[in-house]
Amino acid sequence: MSLKPRISKGTRDFNSQEIADREYIFDIIKKNFQLYGYQPIETPSFELRENLLGKYGEDADRLVFKILNSGEKLRNADLSALEDNLLTKFSNSLSEKALRYDLTVPLARYVSQNQNEITFPFKRYQIQPVWRADRPQKGRFQEFYQCDADLLGSDSLWSEIEFIKLFDSVFTDLKLGGVNLKINNRKILYSISELISINDRFSEFTSILDKIDKIGIEEAKKLILLTGISNEKFKKIEFLFLKDVPVNDKILNLKLLLSNSKIGTDGISEIEFIFNTIDQLNLETINLELDLTLARGLNYYTGTIFEAVSNSIDIGSIAAGGRYDDLTSIFGLNNISGVGISFGLDRILFLLKEQGLLPQKNEDKIEVMFTNFGNKESLFSYNAIMKLREKGIICELYPNDSKLKKQISYANKKGIPFIVLVGENELYMRKYTLKNMSNGSQKTIDLQGLISNFTKKK
Repeated sequence: MSLKPRISKGTRDFNSQEIADREYIFDIIKKNFQLYGYQPIETPSFELRENLLGKYGEDADRLVFKILNSGEKLRNADLSALEDNLLTKFSNSLSEKALRYDLTVPLARYVSQNQNEITFPFKRYQIQPVWRADRPQKGRFQEFYQCDADLLGSDSLWSEIEFIKLFDSVFTDLKLGGVNLKINNRKILYSISELISINDRFSEFTSILDKIDKIGIEEAKKLILLTGISNEKFKKIEFLFLKDVPVNDKILNLKLLLSNSKIGTDGISEIEFIFNTIDQLNLETINLELDLTLARGLNYYTGTIFEAVSNSIDIGSIAAGGRYDDLTSIFGLNNISGVGISFGLDRILFLLKEQGLLPQKNEDKIEVMFTNFGNKESLFSYNAIMKLREKGIICELYPNDSKLKKQISYANKKGIPFIVLVGENELYMRKYTLKNMSNGSQKTIDLQGLISNFTKKK
């Protein structure tokens, strides 16, 4: 019995045009990464499970794809955990490895492991797939690419300035207008959690804020109140949820509210520096916005956090990032501050399609196809094919000795603009018949004429 062809939910196949569209975005992002001094690395598709779990927060940990142990190692499964309905403990006993959830934690492992060969500050970019066991939906997949750039070994806020300018450069080159870059600081959020006495539940607090776009502000308020804080304390922070408030007013409110908190005032100073500096440097495309509800719920963030969204189509974040002060310490390398950003390829691609911003021309399109009427004719054709390829002309020989109608149908379906016919007459004359598929015109020419026909267009 044959299998029904199916694909796992949350994954996709890509045809040649889709790959060309994706490569267009990759090339722009990569060009800007390199322009800003970042160099590439690659890490394995999977890591030891212990490297990943506990780094992202409880909600995110549940989305890590674990890899089943093989062979004799399966005998180590904790069957008693299964009997006690401790499913997480049981699944962990079946797995030593997991597919990478993001590119940041593997980076921290890489830097710690190669610290003696690395020159700090260390600037790297990485464009590779990641996997998350998330519920598939519009713009969200279980397998997707991240395009990351990170700088480790500096706590200077000029790193944040550079990344904001990098965001702007990429979206400008993509001609993607209407992008808001939201910014906040985790120090401010932690100080607020201290003020309302839920700092021992900080992860829960940031997790609620992180869901605001999904659940709405009113529902988020309810969940925060359910943490046990009083209405009086909650009233102190209600201004966080106000929209369309000028940046200076938000900062003034924060200064009044957090005047007795060192970590809070540090966070405010960092935000002030960033906005004041960007005001003097200007941005071409993006709009910088202070969003005090932005949390970026990943546990490793400690300072400035970013999130880019489209103000025309609600599709979630299209890029994000932030400061992480000591992520490498989990791998034994202390006092290494880092900051990084990540572009979401799939959501950016969706926006470009919706706004008609993808280039129409496919640079890899086949320019000419040679017909196949037998081995002698094909051999004669192949001499021309080799010469054309030397000149950078994309061409192919139809692989089978089939009826002309079938070969022409193939060329039409592939959108090939020219075909070269080589039959008995052409073979006898040592010439080629070039047919224009758009208007049906054709001419018989020698090899040099054939080459000139295509190279003069280059």
